[in-house]
Amino acid sequence: MPATESAHEQQSSAPSSMPIPRPRVSRAPAKASVPVEPAAVAHFVTPFPGSTGALQVLLIDEDPEYAETVRNLLAEVGTDVRIRSAQSLDQAEALLTPDTACILLDLELPDGGGGLDGLRRLLRRAPRTAVLAVTGTADVFLGAAAVAAGAQDFLVKQEMDGRLLTRAVRYAVERKRADESQRRLVEAELRGQENARLQRHLLPTPLLDGSGLTFHARYRPGRRRALLGGDFYDAVRTGDGTVHVVIGDVCGHGPDEAALGVALRIAWRTLVFAGLTGEALLGTLQRVLEHERRSEEIFATLCMLAIEPDGEHAELHLAGHPAPLLLREFRHPELLPYDNGGPALGLLPLLGPAETEQWPPHKVRLGEEWSLMLYTDGLIEGRIGAGTRRLGQEGLIGMVADHQQSGLRDELLIDTAMSEVEDLNGGALADDVAVLLLSRPPSSVPSTVLPTP
Repeated sequence: MPATESAHEQQSSAPSSMPIPRPRVSRAPAKASVPVEPAAVAHFVTPFPGSTGALQVLLIDEDPEYAETVRNLLAEVGTDVRIRSAQSLDQAEALLTPDTACILLDLELPDGGGGLDGLRRLLRRAPRTAVLAVTGTADVFLGAAAVAAGAQDFLVKQEMDGRLLTRAVRYAVERKRADESQRRLVEAELRGQENARLQRHLLPTPLLDGSGLTFHARYRPGRRRALLGGDFYDAVRTGDGTVHVVIGDVCGHGPDEAALGVALRIAWRTLVFAGLTGEALLGTLQRVLEHERRSEEIFATLCMLAIEPDGEHAELHLAGHPAPLLLREFRHPELLPYDNGGPALGLLPLLGPAETEQWPPHKVRLGEEWSLMLYTDGLIEGRIGAGTRRLGQEGLIGMVADHQQSGLRDELLIDTAMSEVEDLNGGALADDVAVLLLSRPPSSVPSTVLPTP
């Protein structure tokens, strides 16, 4: 007899709280809580088979008459379980659908389709579907082995009635759902731990020993659950005592842009230690970008500072990037000069021998005690309220000035600034954000110049 569909679709009157008198293998209880980000949990909350409407059950048994017996058992008590039947595993695989909530598998199927091997094959084919193993004898050991192999429970044909079958199916589906949710939460926790380790390796460790400067940085990708965005930064001190700082932003969002940002940062550090500076360094970085980008439309903005060994003067280069904020005691925050800024890297072709004119340097005096806030445009492009107004650089200046007057310094200053920007935006920012705070405290004294390697 070919596989058929039952027409019985009545509501079940069986109490859901009654226990199922079937031996089963005990499993470790689920953890009370798993430290995983809410976004990661929301990502895994997906519809589960049988979560709404009638439960779709697939019966696999070689005897067509047994399928009719099962339907009659369910009809006697009234149930919202729909039965489809198959006489072999091959036939069952053709009938499997995403809404199949539970499978009743006869462990005594002929032709190698039964037993634990058949069960394992079925679990590989339908890993998210609950499975009830069915035997013709009260073999506790076979049933326990089936549960250990992955079935949610087992039933004995001779002991089965409509109420028991209904409860067993619902129990199996709920247990499978709980197991699946726990597995996904554990996977999310492990993935979060791996991402944190990877992020620590992808983000730079500043090399500023001997500079007398303090360095603080914050980084937040704009994409939910993203590991990194296209923003990048770095800071190193070279052998002549100069402190080099860079912050940049690759246009776009996605893993390709994030990888390009990491490549540019590593190239920048390597070139700085190789002795390249200023416009020659920027021109070489543009060549790196042109060879590594996936599209000619990709470009990167960049701000680069070279702070002289005396700590009071610096050379600034801007390539389409917002100018840093200079913070000093008893003075209003001010933007470093930005009138001579050049184009973003990759936006225009290099000018050959005259390429040094594309990003002209600007000499700036920092003073004896100062802080420099470098940031990407994600910090200033957030909205203010529900309208279209953006924070902008003027808004950032006023905000930082208020925070300074409140006595905020170092990490507290940039943490508070980023939190307030998000509050004004009404939530997380859409763009990636990187913020650096490089400071020369009053006690900073120029250290001995390191020998040039």
